[in-house]
Amino acid sequence: MKVEVKSKKGLRTSLSIFIDKKTIQNKLDERLSELQNEVNLKGFRPGKVPPNVIKSQFGKAIYGEVIDKLLKDSSTKALEEKKIKAAGQPKLDLKTFGEGKDLNYLLEVDSLPEIKSFNFEKFNATDYKIKIEKETIEEKLKDISTQHKSFTDRKEEEKAELGNQVTFDYSAKINGNKFEGSEGKSVQLELGKDLFLKGFDKQLIGVKKNDIKNIEAAMPANHPKKELANKITTFECLVTAVKKSEDTKIDDKFAEQMGAKDLLDLKKIIENKISSQYKQALESITKKEILDQIDKFYTFDLPQNLVENELSTMTQTLKKEDIEKHKSKNEKLAKSRIKLGLVLNEYGEKNNLKVSEEEIRMEINKQVKGMPGQEKMVIDYYQKNPNAAQSLRGVIYEEKIINLLKTKIKLTTKTISTKEAEKIVSSFSKSETDNKKSEEKQTQSKNTKKSKKISKK
Repeated sequence: MKVEVKSKKGLRTSLSIFIDKKTIQNKLDERLSELQNEVNLKGFRPGKVPPNVIKSQFGKAIYGEVIDKLLKDSSTKALEEKKIKAAGQPKLDLKTFGEGKDLNYLLEVDSLPEIKSFNFEKFNATDYKIKIEKETIEEKLKDISTQHKSFTDRKEEEKAELGNQVTFDYSAKINGNKFEGSEGKSVQLELGKDLFLKGFDKQLIGVKKNDIKNIEAAMPANHPKKELANKITTFECLVTAVKKSEDTKIDDKFAEQMGAKDLLDLKKIIENKISSQYKQALESITKKEILDQIDKFYTFDLPQNLVENELSTMTQTLKKEDIEKHKSKNEKLAKSRIKLGLVLNEYGEKNNLKVSEEEIRMEINKQVKGMPGQEKMVIDYYQKNPNAAQSLRGVIYEEKIINLLKTKIKLTTKTISTKEAEKIVSSFSKSETDNKKSEEKQTQSKNTKKSKKISKK
């Protein structure tokens, strides 16, 4: 095999690869010999079919198989010989081929850029630690008790008031006609929450146990049965119970009902939950600080095919006019993503970072625990979608790289309150939104200028 560099422009290299016909014939003979032990033909004992008979029947298929393997093996060796790290799938252009001929083809490949230095010591970022105040925990505890309050029966002569729970059976009609789902039993409503149909609660104020109350309300606009959407419906309701709420005593017994050991344990659970809610958002801010500095620090040519693939993935659900409208912004974002991916991946490889199957299993278990009541659904999802489980590998790998980077940069730890955390997260979200709007305005401005130039012409 002979490999010659035909051209090199930026990261794109064109190689000419030549394999002589003698080498190809040897490979064909080897394959024919192997097939003698595999092919069964009438009139011949197993393993005794002559090579020329096999060739006469399967010649073209065998030649295609051998050439395919030669192309794959030779292209891999050529890249290794020229020390090219391919970015994506190379393009092959056959120049000469055919039985009894030499094989000559051009291999065009985009190579990964060489990233030599990883001097992150000058980078800096803030690592946030959140301190949950007692008042915040007590407030959340009160909210939980309100959500799980208990109700006791009112006297039969007492009328329902806002905040009471009314239980009723109903029979509904539209224009005097019944419909599917027009009857209900033991429906419970807490008056004032307006969780059934808009305005329904208010009409139950003043009812007593055993009352029959006719109520009119409009069906929701997004009703699954379109013919019922927004229709005025008459409900005949039989009130079976009217109950008043009782203040929930927040103690160890209540904590046990919530699944905790005692009240102290419940408060700890609440604290950890609030902390984890902010943790992900704050870690994303720290991560963006680091990635923004990497993006600005590194400048190098990018493999065009990777940029095009990223752009295609980003815009695959967009309409043609939207793709054109945000072309400049999307291209900039695609290049940024590719650049960051290349730097992080190279840094991870340099430091021999790997993700084990055990780490993937641990991450899946973490997700299972984080979705109580839906454990089976999460497990089934990953069992039925092996690619989804493997996609976690990339997430874990990136997290490992970021954690390693945090040990190399100047990382300032800052302890903040929940109010400060809320302010930081809110400010970050607003900044991201404003940046998007600004980019869209710039794109619109460019498009306007272009259209003016065209109209003048």
